[in-house]
Amino acid sequence: MLAEFTYRPIPLFDVGPLTLSLHGVFAALGFLAGSWLAVELAARRGYDREAYLSMFNWALVGAIFGARYFTVGAQISEGASFFQIISPLGNFSILGGMLGGILAAAVRARRLDQPWWALVDTASFGLAVGTIVGRIGDLAIAEHLGAATDFFLGYAVKSGYDLAPQHTALECGTLGKVVPEITCGVYHPTWLYDMLGAILLLGVLAWVNRVWKRRHYGQMFSLWVIWYGAQRFLIDFTRQVPVEQGLDASRAADAVLGPFTWSQWSALVMVVLGVGLIRFQARRQPFVSPENDVVLAAAAGHPLHDDAPVV
Repeated sequence: MLAEFTYRPIPLFDVGPLTLSLHGVFAALGFLAGSWLAVELAARRGYDREAYLSMFNWALVGAIFGARYFTVGAQISEGASFFQIISPLGNFSILGGMLGGILAAAVRARRLDQPWWALVDTASFGLAVGTIVGRIGDLAIAEHLGAATDFFLGYAVKSGYDLAPQHTALECGTLGKVVPEITCGVYHPTWLYDMLGAILLLGVLAWVNRVWKRRHYGQMFSLWVIWYGAQRFLIDFTRQVPVEQGLDASRAADAVLGPFTWSQWSALVMVVLGVGLIRFQARRQPFVSPENDVVLAAAAGHPLHDDAPVV
């Protein structure tokens, strides 16, 4: 049986005068892939493509701000200065990015008078696909390594590997000179767990979409919220132990609040919120059907085609 896997990370590469990271490249590709899928699914059901694209433009800005400033609580708990907290550079959170993007898209949907719960159902598929594609970048640079493990999916750091900056303490030997027989350590590849979970989630969403005939608008999105929240909560148990438990700060995981990390508390909130949304939608939203799609799409109209578009 496979005891571990390994490969040389690709931290940075040059394209002409630019130096890029595959982490950023695939994060952008993930957003584009997820947005395209969500818009196509909505358009097939008769909803306004241009209005939905406008919502995703807002979501992109919201995701950037959310990813950066969702970490403020953890920064404050770690004693960060005011200027570190407000700086646009620093730690980023994928959960914060998702939250910021969803909230910004919701504001835009309200301004355009679009059927939010119908559209966000298609976004659940886009969010799953975006996670899968985005995590390819983490795989490329070997980021988000967790605690040491003997699990068969453990990632082996070899002598000479150039890891992502957050994992420099895990490196050994001279960079660029790989000695295959020397293993610096084997660690949980948390990015891989998140990718595999998102692949499974995408399959579950497709299956539920086919068999759950009496669902209400918004409940597919709520299913995504519950699943991804539970997934991130469980995965975080494989992260590095925190500084409070004696590990050097350069190898620590997220800051902790009580028994869990900040990410885990955020994930638990997602699960509770998702359960609440399913109950709310069952009382307030109609059943999903082609007939109701026609009614909702007609009621929303095409606001971006008007002489005085909403901005």
